[in-house]
Amino acid sequence: MEVVLTVPIFFSKPVSPFLLGKYEKLSLSTVTLQCHSHSPLKRFRLFKTDGKRRLSELQGHHFNNFTLGPVTGEHAGSYTCSEAYWSAPSDPLEIVVSGVFQKPSISAHPGPLVQQGQNVTLRCHSLVMFDKFILHHENSTGHFQRRGEMLTGGYAPADFSIGPMTLASAGTYRCYGSLRRSPYEWSAPSDPVDIMITGLSKKPSLSAQRGPMVRSGENVTLVCSSESAFDQFHLLREGVNLGRHLAGGQSPRRALQAEFPLGPGTPAHSGVYRCYGSFTCSPYSWSNSSDPLFLSVTVTVHPFWLFSLRIHYKYLPINHGSTHHRR
Repeated sequence: MEVVLTVPIFFSKPVSPFLLGKYEKLSLSTVTLQCHSHSPLKRFRLFKTDGKRRLSELQGHHFNNFTLGPVTGEHAGSYTCSEAYWSAPSDPLEIVVSGVFQKPSISAHPGPLVQQGQNVTLRCHSLVMFDKFILHHENSTGHFQRRGEMLTGGYAPADFSIGPMTLASAGTYRCYGSLRRSPYEWSAPSDPVDIMITGLSKKPSLSAQRGPMVRSGENVTLVCSSESAFDQFHLLREGVNLGRHLAGGQSPRRALQAEFPLGPGTPAHSGVYRCYGSFTCSPYSWSNSSDPLFLSVTVTVHPFWLFSLRIHYKYLPINHGSTHHRR
């Protein structure tokens, strides 16, 4: 895989460059840096700073392409280029290599579903004593950007406040950790957390096919439906996402619906359920929550069990002279 980065030079006034891709660890790959000016025959010099010292000129005088790799942690740093003899250096271009340290953890508080206009706090933390956490955001268009960074002291977590929530703020977030001694070498990315904005469309309805009270062992199917043209529905139990289903079929009232089969009911299925609707073209925008559905799964006690219990207790020997039973 070859990644081409542009470090533009416009006369002696450079134009700001951009960062490297998605910060995946580029082992066994190369990176090509390009410097540009009006004259395609110009030669350039490439310089690197790794955060600890300014290194000498790299690779001598070249035309506008500089190929680095296979990429390792040694290539992480801040790069500038200039024309061979007279131009000012470009703005720096950071190349960050991730995967050097163990991934941190990320969590959303109070939760990943955020009403329009409200705030959410993303907490990054790790057992590694990182000096800094970096938060990255990817939206529905695939645009990937650094959302913020925060210095910490050893084991202290970093809390990033996101809000007031808008559609642009929703998306997938990850965090990275880094150490002061090697600022361009980052940890592996945390597991992603998806932040959804809710409340931009009307709530769907949630019902149970056999009613909200079922016996243990009976099949349980919940149905989420809406008169809005949602093409997918999401089911949550006590705030935990149980998955999504594409809309398929219509109710007698011609509302689009999706069925969520939960299998044979057990007491573990009891709880409060809600569902949301969304569109595949805007996956981070969910509707208002449905009204809660209180599902109760009861256990049927067979009369034979009760009879056995009565017989057991009837003939259980009791020694009144001791606190212990003797058999």
